[in-house]
Amino acid sequence: MGLGDKISNAAEDMGGKAKEAVGNATDNDRLKAEGQKDQVKADAKKVGENIKDEFKRD
Repeated sequence: MGLGDKISNAAEDMGGKAKEAVGNATDNDRLKAEGQKDQVKADAKKVGENIKDEFKRD
C-alpha cells in the first residue's frame, strides 16, 4: 500500500470518528451513522490494499 493511500485511509477514518463523536454529542443519529459508515469504508479500503500487497509479495 502506498503512503498516499495510507494517509487517505487514515484521514477518512479520523473524519468518520469525528463525525460520530459530534453526532453523539449532539444526539444527531444521522451524523453518527454517517461517521460510522466512513469508518467502515476506510477499514474496507485498508483490507483491500493489504490483500493487494500480499499478492504483490508472491
